[in-house]
Amino acid sequence: MLEALNTNVDNTFHLTDSLCDEIVIYTRFSSEFLTKYNESGRYSIRRLALPGRPDILVASVHLPSQLFSSVDSLSFECARFADAIRKAELGIGHARTVVAGDFNLNPFESGMIGALSLHGVMSRDVAEKGSRIVQGEKYPFLYNPMWSHFGDRSSKPPGTYFYERAEQNVFFWNMFDQVLIRPDLLEMFDSKDLEILTDDGEDTLLQANGRPDHSDGSDHLPVLFRLDLR
Repeated sequence: MLEALNTNVDNTFHLTDSLCDEIVIYTRFSSEFLTKYNESGRYSIRRLALPGRPDILVASVHLPSQLFSSVDSLSFECARFADAIRKAELGIGHARTVVAGDFNLNPFESGMIGALSLHGVMSRDVAEKGSRIVQGEKYPFLYNPMWSHFGDRSSKPPGTYFYERAEQNVFFWNMFDQVLIRPDLLEMFDSKDLEILTDDGEDTLLQANGRPDHSDGSDHLPVLFRLDLR
């Protein structure tokens, strides 16, 4: 992969060290600026500290597929992940955190929206309130802009993963691949800098029917986002 990434480019890509087999991170800066804080078999929480820029926490995750795990099991995994993020924020001393990955859950499912879990909300205005109290406990929000890309209103595909089966309840398009942002980092994020990719710059990632081309790529579509770390 490094050989392919570093062909005909000016800035060399680097592979970061990881204890998590499910997540691979490449950087265009020295990997020494992205240090591990906490990792498990399914998630990686790292501190990104670029010279002259505010440091942030980058939390990435790849949860099991719903083909092998129930939605309830994935929700418990989200709660464990969310607890690890909150502990990292407490240890680092700030909550400038971005969370990204393949959750194998939709934005509306309990693991994504539950206060004890990731507590992701669809409204930036709500997220900017910072937190809310539930049963006497304070839970911080994450803003989930992927809601705005769910469905036909966007010019892009209405989700990142398509699955059809002969059951009563089927969503067809799912938004399993998501980016969530803490309120403390929202001033560095513009919603227009988030998109679901349908090509790699040369070749399409879609079949003729508009669904992900898993035979020549992945059954999930990638998500591109930018943060202005100023």
